[in-house]
Amino acid sequence: MANNKHTIILMQTSHNRATRTFMDYESISQAMDGMCICALYERKLKELNPVMRNITYDIEDLYNFIDGLADLSALVYDHSLQAYLPNDRQWIRQRMLNHLRKLAH
Repeated sequence: MANNKHTIILMQTSHNRATRTFMDYESISQAMDGMCICALYERKLKELNPVMRNITYDIEDLYNFIDGLADLSALVYDHSLQAYLPNDRQWIRQRMLNHLRKLAH
C-alpha cells in the first residue's frame, strides 16, 4: 500500500538552528496524524491567547503557520528505490488537508 511508507518529518521552527528537529513515523498517514504541526500551532495560539478556553482556526490559518516555519519537509521511503524521497512544505500542506478532510467525515 502506498501509504505504508516510513516517513520522516524535518522541521525548523525559527531561523535559530537549535530549533531543528525531526519526527519519524511508520506511514504517511501516521505522520499526518501524529505530526506536531497542528499541536504546535495550537500551543502557539494558546500562548498568544491564554484566557481563551476555546480557540478555533481554519486551514488558511494553519497554512500561514506552516509557511511561517523556517523549514519543513518530509522524507518518504520508496521501497522500489530503497531510498528516501524528499517532499516540500507544499506536499505536506496537501497531505494535511487530505488528512483533515478524512477526519471531518
